[in-house]
Amino acid sequence: MSVPQYRKAVAAALAAGLGLSLAACSTKSSDDSGSKSAGGKVTISVDCQPDNSQKDLQKDWNDDVAAFQAQNPNITIKSVSVGQQCDNPPDFTARLTGGTETDVFYAYMTDVQQVLDSGQAMDISQYATKDNIPTWDDIDPQAKAIFQDGGKQYAIPTKNYSMGLLYNKTLFAKAGLDVSNPPKTWADVRAAAKKISALGGGVAGYGDYSAGNTGGWHYAAELYSLGGQMLSDDSKKADFNNPMGKQVLQNLKDMRFTDNSMGTRQLLQWPDLLTLAASNKVGMLIGAPDVTTAIVTQFKGKYEDWAMGPMPGQDGPAKAALGGGEGYFFKKGLTPDQVKAGLKWLAFEKLTPGKGQFDYPRAKPQNQPVGLPEPQLFTNGSPAATQEQSDRKANANLPAENFALFEQNPVPIKVEPKNAQAIYAVLDSAMSGVLTKQNASVDQLLSTAETKVNSLMASGS
Repeated sequence: MSVPQYRKAVAAALAAGLGLSLAACSTKSSDDSGSKSAGGKVTISVDCQPDNSQKDLQKDWNDDVAAFQAQNPNITIKSVSVGQQCDNPPDFTARLTGGTETDVFYAYMTDVQQVLDSGQAMDISQYATKDNIPTWDDIDPQAKAIFQDGGKQYAIPTKNYSMGLLYNKTLFAKAGLDVSNPPKTWADVRAAAKKISALGGGVAGYGDYSAGNTGGWHYAAELYSLGGQMLSDDSKKADFNNPMGKQVLQNLKDMRFTDNSMGTRQLLQWPDLLTLAASNKVGMLIGAPDVTTAIVTQFKGKYEDWAMGPMPGQDGPAKAALGGGEGYFFKKGLTPDQVKAGLKWLAFEKLTPGKGQFDYPRAKPQNQPVGLPEPQLFTNGSPAATQEQSDRKANANLPAENFALFEQNPVPIKVEPKNAQAIYAVLDSAMSGVLTKQNASVDQLLSTAETKVNSLMASGS
C-alpha cells in the first residue's frame, strides 16, 4: 500500500458528511496569498509545505524555495501547510468546495473527478511542455494520462507507484522458503502462506484488508492481477461479477478457512495490517514499495525483514498491477505567467533528478529512506530515469537489493476505476464476508456488490 493511499482510504467516509458548511474550515488559501502577476514579477501560492511535525522535510522545502527564488528572482513562492503532505481529506474537500485552494494545489489521483466536477481546475495543456518542464518527455505517459480529461491536461503528476508482493524474509527463512524466489502466482502465495502459518505463534501467512475502503481497494488490485477490471470499458457498469472476480474472493476464503493461513484477526484497515507486519506476525501482503517505510517509521519494524517481488498472477506474471499517485492542479483564473511559474517550481521541486524530492545526498543523512523504487515517475530507459536510478543506488541507506525483483520485473500499471472510493466501500462488504464468515456465498456477495455499484454509477454519485 502506498502511504498516500491512507488519505484516499478514509476520504469517502470523512468527506461524505462535510457539506458546504466546511468551506470556511480550510487553512490559508489563495484568497489571502497575495497571488498576482504584475510588473514582470509573479507570485503563486503552493500547498503541501511540510508542517512542524516534519522538521527535516520542512527545512528542505524552505531551503528549496529560497534556492528557487534566488535562481528566479521574478518569482515568489508562497508556501501553505495543510497537514502532513496534504493527507487531510475533509480540509481538501472544504477548500475545493469553497474555492479557497492555493494557486497550485495538490490532489491524489482518485480526487481527479472531484476536482474536475468542482470547476476549479485550469486546462494547462498548452503549458505542459518540455519548455516549462525539462523532463516532461521522460515522465511516464500513463502518469500524465491520469490527470487528463477529454484530451486536456489538468494536472502534473509528481508521484507514481504500483503494487507488488511484499514478503517477510525472516519468516520465509524460518518456514524453509527461498527468500530470493518469492511467489509468482496466487497458487504459490497460497502454498507459501500455509508454510508460514505453520510456524505458529499467531503468525499469518498472508494478510489482507477488509474495512475502511481498503478491502475494496485490494480486491481491485487482486482482480487486476488476473486480468480483470472493476468497470465496463465505458465505466458505466460493474464488471467484476464474473469468474475472475469470483476467483479473487474464493481464493481468500479458501486461505482463510480451508488453510487457516490468514489468521483469525480480520476486518483490518491500513494501520492494523502494518502493525502486524512490523511485529513479524504476517508473512506476505500486497502494497507499494513505501509500505516498508510505514512499517519501519510508523510501526517500528525493520527494513531488513522485508523484500518485494512483482504482483503474482494466475499462471505466471500478473496481467496488471494497480497503480496510483498524486499531482498538482492549477486554479482557474491564473495568468499565463503564473502557470509557467508554477510549472517551473514543480519541475524544480518534484520532477528533476538530483533536486527536491530526488535530492538523495540530502535525504540520506536525514535518515529519510533512499533506495525504494518509488516514485515511479519516469519511463524506464529515459535520461531522467537513468539518472534517478543511479543517484538512488549511490545514496541508498536501506537494503535496495530487497526491491530488485520488483523493479527488474515491471508489470503493466492499471489505474483505479472511476468513482474508486465509493466502489471500494461497496466491495469492503464482499471482502469482509469471505474473511469472517465460513459459510459466506461468493456468488451472493458479488451479485449484491454488482447491484450496488451499478446503482452508484447510474446515479452519477
